[in-house]
Amino acid sequence: MAPSLRIGVVAPGTRIDRELAERVTRFAADCFLDRAPEIVFHPQCFLSAGHFAGDDDARAAALVEYANDPSFNAIWFARGGYGACRIAEQAIARLNDNARAKTYLGYSDAGALLGGLYAQGFTNLAHGPMPVDMIRPGGEGAVKRALAWLIERAPESVELGVMFDGKTAAFNIMVLHAILGTPLEPDLAGHVLMLEDVGEYLYRLDRALFAITSSPNIRRVKGIKLGRLSEVPENDKPFGASDVEMIQYWCKRAGIAYLGRADIGHDIENKIVPFGAST
Repeated sequence: MAPSLRIGVVAPGTRIDRELAERVTRFAADCFLDRAPEIVFHPQCFLSAGHFAGDDDARAAALVEYANDPSFNAIWFARGGYGACRIAEQAIARLNDNARAKTYLGYSDAGALLGGLYAQGFTNLAHGPMPVDMIRPGGEGAVKRALAWLIERAPESVELGVMFDGKTAAFNIMVLHAILGTPLEPDLAGHVLMLEDVGEYLYRLDRALFAITSSPNIRRVKGIKLGRLSEVPENDKPFGASDVEMIQYWCKRAGIAYLGRADIGHDIENKIVPFGAST
């Protein structure tokens, strides 16, 4: 039986190993059996150019090639790291109507592309697990959640609040901070905005939240939910506030409703958050 779904994987930031690609492909076949999608990893995913999975032109070309190819139903970003913002504008400008019909899934650094696509009216976007999550202990559950959502929009894959929140969007804090004021910044008026991060000092996140909550665009959101801030380095002096106290402080200063916690983060429990109104 031919697969019902064909997923193209590209790496807009850093590279992955071929062994990971093979592991994800085998897992999908074993886990979903006759519903298993065909997962095609672009050769660009395995390139290396300093920090990046190929130079800017190679990464942009891979995204455009697979996004514009009508044989793919979805684009799955291989991993985060850094690099998506360097190619997002040029790549998005080259996308056609085939690209607009696709689903796009990723998080972390891929948020720069998700934001830019959403700003250009793309509608099938989501913050959620990527192939690289397979290497985390217990990461099979995250990859299964992503694939179940791509295959059949499985409701159990989605962050619980999405069904009650109307319009939603989710970002890594530092990535959202970076794209504010750029062509990659989408209109988030009326959205419940969910935020998460990894590996950042609390004082740096505090500084980013100052900029985020000062944005006129962000001040028009319905409210903010805080996901998990993981692997926070220990500073030479205590920050003096918890993660929740920090975001509550900035929400209060900006007149934005703080709506509690969100079940997202750089971990195996990361749930999927569609952009816009959930369908």
